[in-house]
Amino acid sequence: MDFYQVIHSRRAIRQYRPDPVPREVLQRILDAANWAPSGMNRQQWYFIVVSGEKKRQLGESYARIAETYTARWDDAERRKQFVEFARDYGGAPVVIVALTDASDEPGTRKMNLESVSAAFENLLLAACAEGLGSCWMTGPLQDEASIRRILDIAPDKELVAVTPIGYPAISPPPPPRLDPDLKTKITWLE
Repeated sequence: MDFYQVIHSRRAIRQYRPDPVPREVLQRILDAANWAPSGMNRQQWYFIVVSGEKKRQLGESYARIAETYTARWDDAERRKQFVEFARDYGGAPVVIVALTDASDEPGTRKMNLESVSAAFENLLLAACAEGLGSCWMTGPLQDEASIRRILDIAPDKELVAVTPIGYPAISPPPPPRLDPDLKTKITWLE
C-alpha cells in the first residue's frame, strides 16, 4: 500500500475478527515502531504484547472504567455496546501496551512521551499497511494500578497508550477533517 494511502485509510477500529495475528506480522509492526525518531536518539519505548488470560484481565479492568464513564448516558444500547467493546477490546486477539521511561524532570518526561508517541504512530500505520486494525486508546490507563499489577510493570516505566490489534470486522468511513484545506491550521511566515 502506498504511504499516503496508508495514512488516509487508517481508522480507529472497534470491532475485530477473532482470527489470530501471526507473530511475524506483529514483529514487523513493532519493528516499524522501533524505527521512529526519538529525543536524543534514546529510543525510550517499550511494548507489551498481550493476549489470552492477561488480555481478558485487561478487558475486565477497562470494562469497569467504561461502566463508570457511561453511567450517565441516556442511550442504554450505546452504553452496553461501549462496555462490551471495553470488556474484550472489540474482540481483538491482541492488545499492545506502550511504555516509556518515567521521569520527574518535566523536559525529559515530555521528550519521552513524544518519542513513544512517534513510535506508536509508526506501529498504527504499519498495522494498517498489514491489513490490521488498531485504535489508539488512553481510556484504559484510568485504571493504571490494575494494568501495572496485571502486566507486572515496574515503577520506572510510564504507561502511554494501548491499542487492540486484529483484522477489522468493520472499517468505518473516514471522519471529516476539521480543516481539510489547512487554511486555519498552517501559518506561513517569511
